[in-house]
Amino acid sequence: MEYLELFLKSIFIDNMVFAFFLGMCSYLAVSKKVSTAVGLGAAVIFVLAITVPLNFLLDKYILREGALVWLGPEYADYDLSFLTFILFIATIATMVQLVEIVVEKFSPSLYNSLGIFLPLIAVNCAILGGSLFMQQKEFATISHAAVYGIGSGIGWFLAILAIAAIREKIRYSNVPAPLRGLGITFILTGLMAIGFMSFGGMLTGGDEEESKETKTVKVEEKETTKEVAENTNVTILK
Repeated sequence: MEYLELFLKSIFIDNMVFAFFLGMCSYLAVSKKVSTAVGLGAAVIFVLAITVPLNFLLDKYILREGALVWLGPEYADYDLSFLTFILFIATIATMVQLVEIVVEKFSPSLYNSLGIFLPLIAVNCAILGGSLFMQQKEFATISHAAVYGIGSGIGWFLAILAIAAIREKIRYSNVPAPLRGLGITFILTGLMAIGFMSFGGMLTGGDEEESKETKTVKVEEKETTKEVAENTNVTILK
């Protein structure tokens, strides 16, 4: 249940595009056709699914303060967190190169249609954002990081697929001239972001129950403190 909650939350609630507006460059440029959007979205899913767990291992065993203690007690005071961005981007760039080679080999038409935006996945802020959010959330295991990476990739994929499908339809619609192109795309993105905000209430039931239990405990503690104080006052008066 914990993994399912994390998976759904990373797709719908913490969506890279509609919640944090990350990866907007590729989102806007490659969303003119559904076919190219699907190809780029699949590549983003693959890169996030691989790089987030790998960067989790880098962060846990190399980058954190005291992470090098496995090399010996003399390394316990080392802090390599200043290398976070360099190592994270290096991991991402390596995976993107692998994806680029595979796509060029097996689907030259998709490779040509994606153009410069395929190698630019390496500097896509949604990819780096996934690893940085993983670090910020401090996941306990690599499986949590993998689930979060896959969910974040699927969320970005759904976002670009949805806007590509809409843009293909409105191409034949009577859109006012000042709003054609990026104008109507920004408006649609904002409307979909508002729609995705409605998913924010999906996973708050447990938090509400927990808050109610916390309030009950606090009330009981206050009553107990009050009773102790009254008993103390009575004893003093006697």
